[in-house]
Amino acid sequence: MNFTNLFSNINPREVIRNLPDAVFVIDFDGKIIWANDKAAIIFESKRNDLKGLHFDEIVANGLFLAEKSYSKRNSVVTGAFTVEGKEFFIEMNAKKYVEQYFITIRDVTAMTNVLTIAEKTGRLNKEKNVMLCKLSNEIKSPIQSIIGFSQALLDGLGGEITDKQNKYVKIINKNSNELLYFMDKFIEFSQAESSLFKYENQPFDLVNTIQTVVKNNESGISTKNLLINYDFEDFNKKAIYSDENSIKIILQNILEISIKSTDVGSITIKVDHPEQDEIERCGVKLIKDTDKFSYVKITISDTGMGFAESELEGIFEPYTQLDKTHKKNILRSITLGTAYTMLKRLGGAIWINSEVMKGSSFFVIIPVEKGLKNE
Repeated sequence: MNFTNLFSNINPREVIRNLPDAVFVIDFDGKIIWANDKAAIIFESKRNDLKGLHFDEIVANGLFLAEKSYSKRNSVVTGAFTVEGKEFFIEMNAKKYVEQYFITIRDVTAMTNVLTIAEKTGRLNKEKNVMLCKLSNEIKSPIQSIIGFSQALLDGLGGEITDKQNKYVKIINKNSNELLYFMDKFIEFSQAESSLFKYENQPFDLVNTIQTVVKNNESGISTKNLLINYDFEDFNKKAIYSDENSIKIILQNILEISIKSTDVGSITIKVDHPEQDEIERCGVKLIKDTDKFSYVKITISDTGMGFAESELEGIFEPYTQLDKTHKKNILRSITLGTAYTMLKRLGGAIWINSEVMKGSSFFVIIPVEKGLKNE
């Protein structure tokens, strides 16, 4: 086949006229010399009516952005106007040929609107979290009053009450305590998502921090007669560099879940250093000139009821649980969602292995040397 003869029969203007994008040819002064049919459709005009207009009349800073697109070898996004003044957004690419700009334009209004909505939604979510955190005392104070006064009635401080009244007051007291716990966890999650929570990295003793968290949970542990096992044999660091307050909250929230799901047996807390391939698999960023001792792995395993596969789906994502009716699932995801959010801020990762009737293991990996925060 003679390709020279084949392409010699192609009319370049016909090709340009039928391109899926709008095409303009303008001179260096910005005057529109030619436009294709797609340009007429996008700008809601006739091709002949576009011809002769200055490019800036239909594209904001059109001539300047055409030069910028050409010099940077990049597309630019800007506002545009139909001949009747209707505004929309375009993506524009420009090339130079002889003494003219060859410009292709695509209408990206729909995509721009999606991005704008997403940006507004993200900003509103942050503002909502900030407002909720700042109003936490006003939210919790009435609940604390109900708890206090109902407990006073149970203790006989308001005089003798009947057995039936005692039963009702106990229900009020129990439900109020559960509501306060839920609000504490929800506000804690909102704070972790907001800009109010301040992370302050400094050296601290991780072993001491773990033991402090366990001590804070002695009541729940002793009530169920659970055994706590420690395994620090493969951990060779005395001090790590991270945010101790965040680590305490992360460990507290995981331990709470383990205690609640374990009625008989033990909880084992192991600290060691992860292998490099494990760091890669879990999503923690590998940083140059580091080794496994630059990271710490904390494993909290229990002999509890474990979780079904359906329960593990979205277990670290509270928003995915909102359509589920089981209150415990939502509360669990809020609790673990806080740990997940804080670990992301610290550059770490968390995941879980669980099997029904065989218990669960939570795995946490954290960078623990200065300068290793995963941005």
